[in-house]
Amino acid sequence: MRSRFAPFVALALAASALSAQPTRPFGTLREQADRQQRWLQQRLTTVLPALMRKHGIDMWVVPMREYNEDPAFTSLVSPTTFAARRRTIYVFFDKCAAANLPVDRPAPSIESGATESCLERIALGGTSQGGLYEAVRSTRAASSGVRGQQAELWGDQQWLVLKDVVEQRNPKVIGIDVSRTFAFSDGLSAGELEGMSEALGAKWKSRFKPAEALPLELIATRLPDEEMFFTELTKLVHQLIGRMFSNEVIKPGVTRTSDLVWWWRQQVNDLGLGTWFQPSIDVQRRGATPEQLGDDPVIQRGDVLHCDVGITALRLNTDTQHDAYVLREGETEAPAGLRKALASSNRFQDILMEEVRPGRTGNEVLKAVLAKLASERIAGTMYSHPIGMHGHGAGPLIGLWDYQEGVPGRGDAKIIPSMWFSSELQTTTPVPEWGGQPVRMAQEEDFFVGADGKNRWAYHRQSELHIVK
Repeated sequence: MRSRFAPFVALALAASALSAQPTRPFGTLREQADRQQRWLQQRLTTVLPALMRKHGIDMWVVPMREYNEDPAFTSLVSPTTFAARRRTIYVFFDKCAAANLPVDRPAPSIESGATESCLERIALGGTSQGGLYEAVRSTRAASSGVRGQQAELWGDQQWLVLKDVVEQRNPKVIGIDVSRTFAFSDGLSAGELEGMSEALGAKWKSRFKPAEALPLELIATRLPDEEMFFTELTKLVHQLIGRMFSNEVIKPGVTRTSDLVWWWRQQVNDLGLGTWFQPSIDVQRRGATPEQLGDDPVIQRGDVLHCDVGITALRLNTDTQHDAYVLREGETEAPAGLRKALASSNRFQDILMEEVRPGRTGNEVLKAVLAKLASERIAGTMYSHPIGMHGHGAGPLIGLWDYQEGVPGRGDAKIIPSMWFSSELQTTTPVPEWGGQPVRMAQEEDFFVGADGKNRWAYHRQSELHIVK
């Protein structure tokens, strides 16, 4: 017999389940996709035309096959597109350059939101990406017999259609994604290059030009609205780190570093977000070596903790490293020597921000930064990198931990406006309270090189140690 209280119990359970639903800090998936689509439209109509002119390319051809996509793929397609369709060939053609109209005229700024009518965008295979491309399909009816359904371009037929597109437009320079230095610029596979070269013939092949800087800078350039979103995303990162490095999560003498790793993964997952790498937590302890601590130590009072964490949302990635101290009994703050160690790391960040500016290469910045660091007698290592569509993003490296004299090739790329960086670095400082034992303070905070060339933190940086009581 059904209880007369059953309807009320069902309502209570439903309300409980509703309240237990995890929050979505950046809206539903649909809302996020709508925002990403607006970013894509703006990038294709403002950023890409200016870059093609900057690098002297009037036609950019980007062929790829399903599951072997060009690294530029996610910068060219809608958030609802996860892979190339069989084969997709994206063709971008600057009609104004081909007509010998001035190509050095001022291009529309990213901030203006103005559209660029000079650039044709053609997708041979695949879809129009929400109306942003002219999608070309076969005129042959599909063999399925479905009325009105067209077959898709397939095999060598696609190269023949590409040849028609090229011949109709007569480009002077055909940019292709080939590079021995930058993975982001080396998306044209050997098989696709061979097929395209054979189909187009010697005349058009002679006009191929490795477009190394074009995809690199397209992937790296970010929009003002993306900056606004990224600030909120970075704020969330700081909030989660603050919770992780607190007594909400850590019980000294009980909690292991692996517990924090999986706490982070679960929190990010519950928010409907992701991460691009497995987070890590490490410990420094007075009188103990890393070998003595082991791979998964129990956190004790007096420990210095360090995290390296990231979040992925709307195809953008964060990369953050913070430090914490677990109070000993009777302590109310971290020892002065540890606070000084963090201050040295902050000073290193200041020096980096002073030296990063558009037009400089990563190696030039590295040299200038390390010279200042040495003059101030701070022992440290610089290994900063771009960030954005990829965690280790497109653009110049500013050192690697084991290449402090400069990074050949990848460190020679130039910083451009509207590029984002992770200020990844560390300083090592003797701490008197630890008997002079060196303590490493590794920090990483994301920052923007603005469209105006000025640098600013994506949110703010850590200037005080997180305290676990």
